[in-house]
Amino acid sequence: MTQILVLTTGGTIDKLYFDALSQYQVGETVVGRVLATARVTHPPRIVELMRKDSLELTGEDRTIIAQAVAEAPESHIVITHGTDTMADTARALATAIPEVLESKTVVLVGALAPARFAESDAPFNLGMAFGAAQSARPGVWITMNGQVFDGRHVRKDRAIGAFVGN
Repeated sequence: MTQILVLTTGGTIDKLYFDALSQYQVGETVVGRVLATARVTHPPRIVELMRKDSLELTGEDRTIIAQAVAEAPESHIVITHGTDTMADTARALATAIPEVLESKTVVLVGALAPARFAESDAPFNLGMAFGAAQSARPGVWITMNGQVFDGRHVRKDRAIGAFVGN
C-alpha cells in the first residue's frame, strides 16, 4: 500500500475558536486525529507546512507548497487548505509544476467548519480526499461538498457556500 502524503497549510479545518465573537487562531493540525477517529487504515505521512488562514497565503507560500509536492517521494498527496483561496492554490500548482502533476495525484481539501466542531464537514471531506488521491488520475483536484473537481476549473461560490465547476 502506497503511503499518502498529507501537507497541512492551515485553514478552517485546523482553526481554534476562543470566544463568542469567533476570534480564531489556526492551531496544530488535527488531521492525524481525524484519520485515526475515522479508522483510516491507509498509511499517511503528515507534514505541517504552515498554519495560515488561506486569505493570508502569499505567492511565496504557494511556491513552498509546490516545492513540497515536487520533492515528495509519494505520488499521492492530500493538501489541507483554507477554502477561500483553495482554487487559487490549485491553479498555481497546475501552472508551477505541470510536469510533476503528470505523475502525481494532488488533492486539496478543506472544511467550512473546524474539525474540532461536532458537526464539521472536515472528516467527510478528508475521507473524500483520501479516496480521490487513490483513484483520480494524476493532476490537481479539489474535493469539497461530496464532489471531486478539476483543480484548474473550480471556484468557491460564497453565496451558496459550496464549490462549483467553472
